[in-house]
Amino acid sequence: MPHASHISSYNLFGETEELADVLHVETIRSRSALHDWQLKAHRHARLHQLLFLTEGNGVAEIDGKTQAIPTASFVNIPRGVVHGYDFAPETHGWVVTLTSDLLDHCIQASEGVRAPLERPAILPLPGELGELAEHLFDEYHRQDFARAQVLRSLAGALIALAARAIFEADSANQHRAGNQLFTRFEEMIERDFRTRRPLAGYARDLAISPTHLNRITHQSAGQSASQLINDRMLREARRMLIYTNLTAAQIAYDLGFSDPAHFSRVFTKGTGTPPKLFRKKVSEA
Repeated sequence: MPHASHISSYNLFGETEELADVLHVETIRSRSALHDWQLKAHRHARLHQLLFLTEGNGVAEIDGKTQAIPTASFVNIPRGVVHGYDFAPETHGWVVTLTSDLLDHCIQASEGVRAPLERPAILPLPGELGELAEHLFDEYHRQDFARAQVLRSLAGALIALAARAIFEADSANQHRAGNQLFTRFEEMIERDFRTRRPLAGYARDLAISPTHLNRITHQSAGQSASQLINDRMLREARRMLIYTNLTAAQIAYDLGFSDPAHFSRVFTKGTGTPPKLFRKKVSEA
């Protein structure tokens, strides 16, 4: 059952202080063993997280959906995605946490790397990616000369290999990569989806017509621009219904609706279930 007025946002599992380093690397055991191998659902507002599971197994709850994490898997958790874990005892691997600033430093906007990383994913762990995660962990716990530079460089390679694995596993991303306008549009949606901003405003900021924007989104994602904006709002609405005890009306206002009844109609049309019934079904599942 939802039990909070907001979704917990942590910098690290259960922590609220700022990251003191350029990134953070720890074993799965170091934190989860303290909590009976279970980590409650939460999200990171400004952090991107990659989990590498080498021995054992677990279950991830990602945006309200439960997924298995088998041995030799990696998990990609973009900022803002609600997630929790339940690991089998003595599960081994590493958790790498990167600040948004470091991610921006490592990724060139024109190279199409960001789009795959914005999708939560659980995938088989490529051998080279696991080796790189272990190398990053070892370097993180040393104090050698040029440590920060080495960590940034290794993090850049780690991000790139993770993006490649996600890209290759998701054919849809193959159409999105390289389209700078689509990438910029996705970033604008993430920034503005709570404002109920009209499509014309997005198109104007991109210096194109709404018709051209729709053509781009159909080519890149198989959906209209308005659908993508609406889907982002609905995803946040589902998160808030699952993980908070805010009323449907409070959620409506938080998501930029001036009329809760309008929000209810939009949510029902988009999900097939009214908000209150959606929450009831989730709580009974």
